[in-house]
Amino acid sequence: MKKILIIDDEIDLCILLKNFLIHKHFEVETSHKLGDGINQAKSFCPDIIFLDNNLPDSQGWSKAEWFLNELPSVCIYLISAFKSSVSLPINPRLKIIEKPLSLNQIEKLITLKHI
Repeated sequence: MKKILIIDDEIDLCILLKNFLIHKHFEVETSHKLGDGINQAKSFCPDIIFLDNNLPDSQGWSKAEWFLNELPSVCIYLISAFKSSVSLPINPRLKIIEKPLSLNQIEKLITLKHI
């Protein structure tokens, strides 16, 4: 079973995404802070990470390169309601998606990942 980690401080969004993805037969964990998400990523080893930028303890996107280096097969979807000026590494495993997210959009993303 493929694994997805959602790191976002919007609890309702996490619940909605988690329930949707569980019904699509994914194993899903959530975190509402970047520090907790980093720890979960180390032990959970997700195939996909949905990573919000504006988190209570830091800017999530600033750790995108760390996730890419530590988890060589992970695909990261950077999510945010605001455009960011953060410099991101050019990497085909890294994509930016803007809020609001739709379940159709999420389904297309995970289908494109060929999971």
